[in-house]
Amino acid sequence: MNNRERFWPNARRTVAARLLFCVSALPALLFIPGAALGQQALNGVASPQSSSSPALSTTSNSLKPDDRYRIGAGDLLDIRILNRPQLSRDAVRVDGRGMIRMPFFEREIQAACRTESELAAEIAAGYLKYLKNPQVDVFIKEYNSQPVAVIGAVNTPGRFQLQRRVRLLELLTFAGGPAERAGRNIQVVHAEAAPLCGDASSSDPEEGLSSYALSETLQGVERANPFVQAGDVITLPDAEQVYVVGNVLKPSAFALKEPITVSRAIAMAGGLMPDTKSDRVRIIRQMPGSTVKTEIFVDLKAIDKRQAEDVTLLANDIVDVPTSGGKRLLRSLIGAIVPSVSQIPVRVIP
Repeated sequence: MNNRERFWPNARRTVAARLLFCVSALPALLFIPGAALGQQALNGVASPQSSSSPALSTTSNSLKPDDRYRIGAGDLLDIRILNRPQLSRDAVRVDGRGMIRMPFFEREIQAACRTESELAAEIAAGYLKYLKNPQVDVFIKEYNSQPVAVIGAVNTPGRFQLQRRVRLLELLTFAGGPAERAGRNIQVVHAEAAPLCGDASSSDPEEGLSSYALSETLQGVERANPFVQAGDVITLPDAEQVYVVGNVLKPSAFALKEPITVSRAIAMAGGLMPDTKSDRVRIIRQMPGSTVKTEIFVDLKAIDKRQAEDVTLLANDIVDVPTSGGKRLLRSLIGAIVPSVSQIPVRVIP
């Protein structure tokens, strides 16, 4: 027997032994935890470990079905029944009571407060007596039930139709954001519409007027960034103003978007001109709803030395910066003389 003949029987025995080992080990491999988890995943069944995972439970709890758009009065619907064009309907208007009609239905169908899929399921259930396994699709063709408006000191005022839940800050971005003249507050007037939905799970809609600090709304603070309701009118009032006149570089009116003191207002007006009587700056104040005007005198030099209070201005205050008495007279004389001198003919002296 040569070497080749002696080798092949041993090789055959080695291969057979390896095959026998693999076959015997196969059942054990099928029950490795990772393999079992993979098989369960393929079958669509979650393992007990995965079902108790905090991440998975948080994800499932974070789904909010209330965020889906719910049909309302005035919406226009397209309703399609597969292979039944005689039953399908185009441009079905939801009436003021939130109801629609479909062929062969003995009663009206409530469309309001339902999603497209919920309404499709009810219509399909109603056709079970006539059709076998009816397939119904509902599409919202026009959104008309949830109008809101943004007016006032915004860059692009307008009316909007909501197709989902929208918070106040997001709606402001659609209106171009606050304009330069916007004040410190934002007001929301809620419509007094009769509720069509009796959903006890949702909170009662607000009524009347709500007011929020614009700065908090722009920062996304939750208490100042509520969900907008259908029919809401959002108004950004113009900022109230204060006025700086007299002996300053640029007499102006300034929007009172934040607290402004008298010294800061004068600085915003370019500062004092020469010959200013800075110890007798006058604030003329008229309180809202009153015709009585009061005068407050401040000393800018004392304020600068921190020996007096820097008065905070109120809406419609007028800051009058005077000039010194003697120099005012001199300026008025020069102002009267110079124009008349300029009118005299000029003669050349040879």
